[in-house]
Amino acid sequence: MAVPTFVDRVSLHVSAGRGGNGVAGVHREKFKPLGGPDGGNGGLGGSVILRVDSDVTTLLDYHHSPKRRAESGGHGAGSHRNGGHGSDLVLPVPEGTVVSDPQGNVIADMVGPGTELVIAQGGRGGLGNAALASAKRKAPGFALLGEPGDELEIVLELKVVADIGLVGFPSAGKSSLIAAISRARPKIADYPFTTLVPNLGVVTAGDLTFTVADVPGLIEGASEGRGLGHDFLRHIERCAALVHVIDTASIEPGRNPVDDLDVIENELARYGGLEDRPRLVALNKIDVPDGRDLSDITIEDLRARGLKVFPISAASGEGLKELGFAMGEIVAAARAERTVVEPQRIVIRPPSADGGDDFTITRTEDGWRVRGTKPERWVRQTDFSNEEAVGFLADRFSRLGIEEQLVALGAQAGDPVLIGHPDNAVVFDFEPGIETGAEMLGRRGEDQRFDDSRPAARRRRDIDEAMPDRAEAETRADVARRLDTPKRGGASGPTSYEIGSRNDPDWAESDPGRDQD
Repeated sequence: MAVPTFVDRVSLHVSAGRGGNGVAGVHREKFKPLGGPDGGNGGLGGSVILRVDSDVTTLLDYHHSPKRRAESGGHGAGSHRNGGHGSDLVLPVPEGTVVSDPQGNVIADMVGPGTELVIAQGGRGGLGNAALASAKRKAPGFALLGEPGDELEIVLELKVVADIGLVGFPSAGKSSLIAAISRARPKIADYPFTTLVPNLGVVTAGDLTFTVADVPGLIEGASEGRGLGHDFLRHIERCAALVHVIDTASIEPGRNPVDDLDVIENELARYGGLEDRPRLVALNKIDVPDGRDLSDITIEDLRARGLKVFPISAASGEGLKELGFAMGEIVAAARAERTVVEPQRIVIRPPSADGGDDFTITRTEDGWRVRGTKPERWVRQTDFSNEEAVGFLADRFSRLGIEEQLVALGAQAGDPVLIGHPDNAVVFDFEPGIETGAEMLGRRGEDQRFDDSRPAARRRRDIDEAMPDRAEAETRADVARRLDTPKRGGASGPTSYEIGSRNDPDWAESDPGRDQD
């Protein structure tokens, strides 16, 4: 099996890196038992970036390795240490590469050295419990997972960027011409379709330097797939001008320069998009006696059509200087009108799920389907093995209004609720009005040891506020008892009592040793 040396169309599977997971950690230090949450965040996943590189002329590397993946982000750690970001994967492509999806929709046209396209963006890292802590959730016992990066199939198609495109029948002498006017050394032989891939040559005409592309030979029906023209016609789309190279010494019966020109022009018209390009005609092989005679016969007919015609010989060099300066004149005019292409960075973001940042709810045979960027992202971030994390997800859904809208649409308890794309949805049973995580002590995600509103703290605060107004003989304990007396149904003020008697406010009726008098 022959190994290709030039590839101008490949399918590529790209995967961005996954974001690192956040971590749930607790600060541990001597004499600080309540150090608080200190889990760090996960790092960003690496993105896949296409970059135009002037030194790259083919897509051959991606033909051999059609799957590329960027580095994932690092996981967070304790002591507020965040995970490292994954490295971006930069894929060099030739200038003139068109990026599209498998359905043929163009995503970007890569023109201009240094132009970048972020084709797959890395996933965001998950938050650690330190970042999730708030006034109401002071000690979260969970962290968020990192999000997966973008993953997609793309098609790279190379359209050679050249100033002049040489077109014509096979064996018309295009390869000989580009070898004669530049330092390109394409394969040259006396049989059709010698050129199987486009060849580029750099030509100098006076002070002007430009590039010329030798396109594989065209035949009648090339625009419909006959011969090699269907694969390579796209390489002349970016040319400023076209040069018809016509064989004046062909020995095939029924061939003449005018008919050859008409056939090629018909194929160009059927391909489309090339009507506005200036044309030059090069009548090649006038070094052959019959070729010169035929050139002299047809040159005036071609000029009568308004075409600039140049009799040339790629073998002897006759007429090449005049043709070169004519091509340079067209290129100079095209460059003067062309806007300068500045390198740019393009970021491709995948289309939002239904509902964008909000959400939509539709009823299906499988249940209530919820779509939206936020709820689907939140599901991906949730560790479903952690009840507290699931409760946090329920809180987010409630704040977004999903439960309220489900009730308004007629959802009943126990109905299945599917969140996400049909191929990868997460299914919940709808339980309206139930406080998720109620079985936990205190509110979800809260450590009561950090709560300054618990009963003991409130009682101390009340005592402190009453101390300035105490009687002269009252102690702090007397103030505490006085504040407790109204709750017990007794009188307030300084008191004296026998421990264990009915007047002792710190004993209950059922306590052993209670005075029963």
